[in-house]
Amino acid sequence: MEPDDEIYANGEADSSNSRNRPIISSEQLDIEAYAGLYTGRTKITRLLFIADQCGQNNNTAMQMEALRMAYEEIKKGENTQLFRDVVHKIDGRLGDDYGMDSAWCEMVDRRADQRKEKLENELNAYRTNLIKESIRMGYNDFGDYYYAHGSLAEAFKSYVRTRDYCTTSKHVIHMCMSAILVSIEMGQFTHVTSYINKAEQTADALDPNTVSKLRCAAGLANLDAKKYKLAARKFLEVGPELGNSYNEVIAPQDVATYGGLCALASFDRMELKNKVIDSINFRNFLELVPEVRELIHDFYSSHYASCLDYLGNLKANLMLDIHLHDHVQTLYDQIRNKALIQYTHPFVSVDLHMMANAFKTTVASLEKELEALITDNQIQARIDSHNKILYARHADQRNATFQRVLQTGSEFDRDVRAMLLRANLIKLEYKASRKP
Repeated sequence: MEPDDEIYANGEADSSNSRNRPIISSEQLDIEAYAGLYTGRTKITRLLFIADQCGQNNNTAMQMEALRMAYEEIKKGENTQLFRDVVHKIDGRLGDDYGMDSAWCEMVDRRADQRKEKLENELNAYRTNLIKESIRMGYNDFGDYYYAHGSLAEAFKSYVRTRDYCTTSKHVIHMCMSAILVSIEMGQFTHVTSYINKAEQTADALDPNTVSKLRCAAGLANLDAKKYKLAARKFLEVGPELGNSYNEVIAPQDVATYGGLCALASFDRMELKNKVIDSINFRNFLELVPEVRELIHDFYSSHYASCLDYLGNLKANLMLDIHLHDHVQTLYDQIRNKALIQYTHPFVSVDLHMMANAFKTTVASLEKELEALITDNQIQARIDSHNKILYARHADQRNATFQRVLQTGSEFDRDVRAMLLRANLIKLEYKASRKP
């Protein structure tokens, strides 16, 4: 059969049998609903990140909404420096109700000074009495104080100092979780990894909920290091007991999104099927983000056009995620490359016009993408640019077997001749040595 006779279309969205599944719209992120997923400092930092991104993209309405919510959230706490920063960013654009509240700042700062003085006196008394548990609690209170006021470096030092005064495994776990929380806020993911390892060494005190939190933290650390396969594995190991208990760091929806995208970018088909699609545990997380669930199923089912539609619609909102934004383009490129490789893999030849239609792109753009993959040795093929056909270079198994047999025969022949030569040399040398 001629190669031209084997031109296949793959990955098209079953036009004869429409699935009538709605593609998500590219609507703006619902900031209020999004912020409602989080608590504590991460809620504020995520809102400020959204405001900064929208400011760069000239989306003023969304920027102001994020700043308004951040302003209101900050006033529930005690971080006056962050409050001043937000007021400066708002710059009067939200009216007098969202301006500088000097009286509030002075009251909070005065109360903070009194609290700090009290904590110092208590800690000095504990040190004098040499009560380890009280000293540990004193440093822990200082950590909470600094964390509430935005002094993350000082909070980290205070939490770590409790290590010398931990008397039980639960105390060690508490110290590690506090250090991990602050390290994530500071973006110091080497510290995160270090304290995850310390916590895991005290396995006897780890309950399922804490294990899930550690898996989330490890996933974020691997994501930051661009170790997407390791990140996916960690997120996939998060148990359902996590629930909303770690909202000061991550929401269950994030576990599904981060884990799903990292798995798509790094897992092969078998891993994707066994560890993601067939995972009852991870399925519970995917149900919270139907778009990610559908794009994973579409990718596995080779419905690439639909999968890429979902990805395209999700992209704008993913770029507003504080942990994912730096990785979105890389993950998208890897997912698209995997789709191109999977599309071409089973076939002897592929019509580039059909393939371009399946991927909703032009033939010229598709050709460039395929050229890059061929150059990178990810696709074993050649392109007929005139006829717009991709021909696979499948190995000739029969010829390869004959070549291996011939090579083995040549090596055997060489080894036998070498052995005979060595035997004759030894024999002749022995006779020569016997002559008078």
